[in-house]
Amino acid sequence: MAYASLREALLDLERAGMLRRIEREVDPHLEMAAIQRRVYAAGGPALWFERVVGSPFGAASNIYGTRERSHFLFRETLARVEQIIEIKRDPAAAMRHPFAQLRAPFTALRALPKRVSRGPILSGQCRLDELPQIVSWPDDGGPFITLPQVYTEDPDAPGPMNSNLGMYRVQLAGNDYTPNAEVGLHYQIHRGIGVHHSAALRRGEPLRVSVFVGGPPAHAFGAVMPLPEGLSELTFMGMLGGRRFRWLEHQGHVLSADADFCLVGWIDPGATKPEGPFGDHLGYYSLRHDFPVMRVEAVYHRKDAVWPFTVVGRPPQEDTSFGALIHEITGPLVPSEIPGLRAMHAVDAAGVHPLLLAIGSERYVPYQAPPSGDEDAEAAAARGRAGPQELLTIANAVLGFGQASLAKFLCIVAEQDQPELDIEDIEGFFGHLLARVDWRRDLHFQTQTTIDTLDYSGTGLNAGSKVVIAAVGPAQRELARSLEGPCAPTQLPEGFGDPRLAMPGVGVIAGPAFRDHAQQAHEIEALGAALAHAMPADAPQIPLWVLVDDAEFCARSLSNWLWVTFTRANPSHDVHGVQAEQRFKHWGCRGALIIDARIKPHHAPPLIEDPKIEARVDALAAPGGPLHGVY
Repeated sequence: MAYASLREALLDLERAGMLRRIEREVDPHLEMAAIQRRVYAAGGPALWFERVVGSPFGAASNIYGTRERSHFLFRETLARVEQIIEIKRDPAAAMRHPFAQLRAPFTALRALPKRVSRGPILSGQCRLDELPQIVSWPDDGGPFITLPQVYTEDPDAPGPMNSNLGMYRVQLAGNDYTPNAEVGLHYQIHRGIGVHHSAALRRGEPLRVSVFVGGPPAHAFGAVMPLPEGLSELTFMGMLGGRRFRWLEHQGHVLSADADFCLVGWIDPGATKPEGPFGDHLGYYSLRHDFPVMRVEAVYHRKDAVWPFTVVGRPPQEDTSFGALIHEITGPLVPSEIPGLRAMHAVDAAGVHPLLLAIGSERYVPYQAPPSGDEDAEAAAARGRAGPQELLTIANAVLGFGQASLAKFLCIVAEQDQPELDIEDIEGFFGHLLARVDWRRDLHFQTQTTIDTLDYSGTGLNAGSKVVIAAVGPAQRELARSLEGPCAPTQLPEGFGDPRLAMPGVGVIAGPAFRDHAQQAHEIEALGAALAHAMPADAPQIPLWVLVDDAEFCARSLSNWLWVTFTRANPSHDVHGVQAEQRFKHWGCRGALIIDARIKPHHAPPLIEDPKIEARVDALAAPGGPLHGVY
């Protein structure tokens, strides 16, 4: 369906029974976000809030909340977009079957951005404080735009085909921003806008910025898609939307002709102000930091404008559904970009960037047998036996590949060891890895490097470490499936207790509250000594233990274990081991690995809902309430 506006799409969803209108006036301060979280968790419909307190505009959420709904919105174009991606992945296949790909060139040509002289976006203007002031979490620094399309051009080579369109957080009010004149622009490292901002700084001139909100549903997807080289976001939006992206120039700024809203202005060289805090996709607050400030010249809107929004927080949220469709479209392309890579999966439950799983080929020197489980790693190398080799080459390429470069824990295994291994089966993947890993050999750290801007487990903003865990060869051990008998750790040090099994081969233990890294060293040494004598070598093994604040919560579900373990650990500081040793610059351990995933004093606080707001939302869903039967 080639939608010309967001309203057209909402009406189409309503006709299909996929949307629910909310006629009651709803408060944008916490209430709308709480409703969205409930409805998304229940697999409910898209929501159209017709009356928003303090704003003349309605709002919509959960538009992309299920895969079924996303497929419905793009039902006439998705197959053609996947065909274009497939040609990019394997051009030779297109040459072998030219008639099968006959429509693809026309799909791309018809999707090129189109300049127009007028558009619905110029129907009206408003102030920033007239926009829906949606605040999602109790300690947010102010209202934010959660589905913005931030448009910039390269100052050295201006023009739409040299533009960047990204989804970067925009704070509408609060903190030190001048009301109705400034907004905060939070973009993370590794983002395309940074190249344009750097060029503007080098030239000593302001960077013009346009923030589009709404428009046809394909436009929001275009802003978050990790696209292959040579395919612009604007062209992709045209392909996915079945309608060319229409743009116009007005008073020196580029506007999306079909957007619902457009904020235009500029970033002055070096201009920053504190932005945040804001609840984010790792399940914590991203804290207050200085980020660029955009001076807003005007806010345009179409006559029938609807304000789209979502809520980010601990996964899963609506951006999980975004990610699923992105993976569906671009997944086939990834192996062609990195030789030897067979599959890659950023784990949503772990906050996406903290944990990346990968399957690759291990084809180097296939005549060399891997070391046996009890063989010294250095002795094995001397005898010519190889551990992971091509896997490490692939891992280095992955850590230099787009957003995958933000991975903090990268776990990679060999396709040849279990060809049927499903990378989406997280417990199965960890079982495969832990049965084979040799902690003396298979840990490869990068220290004092960059990590996700929103990850506060490291040593500072954007600063932390990474670890690659690469396992190859036959299984070396049987994994424990219970903590009974020899698998049960006994005589734990004072302050440690409540050992539980999170999954086969993975144990969790509650420890005392974290104080500092000096104390941590003593605690881990004592815990390691206790675990070293916990089980005989011929018993089922627990090669990984996670130290946590609340063992019951962590072991309650796979989702909890993933979230706690990988959002609260900095590899260089929090990965320890039983009988640890260092050979030259390589660190490993002979016994179990220990990840300290306790909350540290420098961590950002987790997101906690407001009980009063939750009670109010409960009442909305009670019999006779406007949301009865929706969640």
